[in-house]
Amino acid sequence: MTFENAIESIDRFGSELRSYLSICQNMGGNVKSLSAHAKQQWDNVLEEAEKRNGWFTRENIILSLTNLSPWFSADALHNWLKPYNISFRGKNPLNIGIIMPGNIPFAGLHDLLCVLLTGNKPVIKLSGSDTALMQFIIDKLKEAEPEWNALMCRKDLYNGNSSSAPFPVKELDAVIATGSNNSAKHFEYYFKNIPSVIRRNRNSAAVLDGSETEDELGMLGRDIFSYYGLGCRNISKLYIPYSYNFNSFFRNIEKYGSVINHHKYANNYLYNRTVFLMDGVKFSDNDFLLLVENPAITSPCATVYFEYYTDLPALANHLCGESEKIQCIACNERIKDELLQYIMASALKRVFVNLGQTQSPALTDYADGKDVIEFLLNISKATIKKHKAKTA
Repeated sequence: MTFENAIESIDRFGSELRSYLSICQNMGGNVKSLSAHAKQQWDNVLEEAEKRNGWFTRENIILSLTNLSPWFSADALHNWLKPYNISFRGKNPLNIGIIMPGNIPFAGLHDLLCVLLTGNKPVIKLSGSDTALMQFIIDKLKEAEPEWNALMCRKDLYNGNSSSAPFPVKELDAVIATGSNNSAKHFEYYFKNIPSVIRRNRNSAAVLDGSETEDELGMLGRDIFSYYGLGCRNISKLYIPYSYNFNSFFRNIEKYGSVINHHKYANNYLYNRTVFLMDGVKFSDNDFLLLVENPAITSPCATVYFEYYTDLPALANHLCGESEKIQCIACNERIKDELLQYIMASALKRVFVNLGQTQSPALTDYADGKDVIEFLLNISKATIKKHKAKTA
């Protein structure tokens, strides 16, 4: 297989995906038709995914597929990888372990693309929360490119026991693992002898100043409530000036009030509201979202924390101190331009997005700011260098 073969195969998968989304969204246009059998396959896996994980509603799965669908075109893939000097390993792939998260649908898909498009072999540990969807995508990619049947391998890389693993760690050349802060400690120990990208808990924040339009506040609601707020790119924290009035905010997020009809979300809302009442914690409430003043970045489900700031220079300094906890920062262009004047951390400069765009990552938006393509290319170069040294 060549690099271009891989690109073309993913593009073929993307064509089928876009056809399915077009049917789901009742869109017209020049879209390749989808067979009744293929449509039924997609419908079946969406139904099965929701049965296995109640958070994965059909609406949220379609939302995720819609947000990610721009990735799966030849033009998008070429534009993404053009800055790299891709050394496609093809017939001599490295074994790259991928431990996938399952907090929202398809959370491990970007890592899989990175491994495939560098010509390596993905050794995949699916999350128990997202087995149906990711296995379906893997099968569809194999269908688009039969050579991937022998390349893609689903194994139990890590079972929580540092003394053993079904897939021998010594056979891995590198690993990409995503989990909680606690699991990251185990990953670091477990994979201490091989190159790794290990990701921890992160959340996202929005910076407001009261000048936001009604449309912008409505878009902020999308950043908060998509996937019931369970993603690392969901807004869990608001930074506001002391003069801020929440009336307009509450008014413009009313359109998302249907989230309370989901039993899991409603249970979290009622539980957290009860805990706050019992602990004497002050909160604002609109019957489906709790607003609590708290300095933490990570908030419970159905809750958003907020914190006051005195001025943007001071806030920029504060955000730099929290950079290891932040996935992205949503705000309007004026706030972004002013904050960037004071932010020195280069990694933090890349995380700004417009309100309403946190759940639409580009291929270049690497989780935690860790460039996985560069990581894999460096591993490949090191392996080649080591091999040459042995044969010299």
